[in-house]
Amino acid sequence: MPKFIVEDDFWSLFPQAKIGTVICQGIDNAVRDVAFYEKLLREAEQEAHAFLDREEFSSNPVILVWREAFQKFKTKKGARCSIEALLKRVKNGHSIGTINPLVDIYNSISLRYGLPCGGEDIDTFAGDLRLTLANGSEPFVPLGSDENAPPYEGEVVYKDEAGAVCRCWNWREAQRTMLTEKTKNAFLCIELVDETRTDAFHLALNELADCVSRNLGGLVKVEMLDVHHRERTILG
Repeated sequence: MPKFIVEDDFWSLFPQAKIGTVICQGIDNAVRDVAFYEKLLREAEQEAHAFLDREEFSSNPVILVWREAFQKFKTKKGARCSIEALLKRVKNGHSIGTINPLVDIYNSISLRYGLPCGGEDIDTFAGDLRLTLANGSEPFVPLGSDENAPPYEGEVVYKDEAGAVCRCWNWREAQRTMLTEKTKNAFLCIELVDETRTDAFHLALNELADCVSRNLGGLVKVEMLDVHHRERTILG
């Protein structure tokens, strides 16, 4: 029975972090109403402006806290947290395009709450999924590429027995495990490093689960990991 495990080396860097997980089983991720998901994203983009009230983009708290977090481990030059990438598009007046229902849902939650969200197809996992520090030899083919770009030694990564699943914590996902319209079982997560935003984190996690359940069906299970609770079962 596969597990999601947050390793000790991660907690040594981020003892106050929280990882919210949503396991989705038997969902239908086929697109039916593109207009619905476009509306979901447009509304979320409007709400996201609340996180951009400072003139200097990087000084906005939801961005600054992740820039500081990324300084604690080895990262690829220019790598930024996923929420920063989304908010930069909003600031520049660029709409977030629809991809598939699961991705559109977690992007809308990310924008509404100013928190990084991500997701992977569970049926592509090889063994347990781990949030840990890379040894530098893990195979990794980024989304949209066909070339191996392994993480640095000491880089925070999600990985399984076949290689890295997401580099620089939440910067770049792997082609191998990406969510598609054929995805039936999904691992979704929301990450928190700013303890002052714990309430928003819990709201976002529950809204993510509710939105998936309401629109895609299936069985949805929420569980939060922290330094006192470091693993959960993925399926079963």
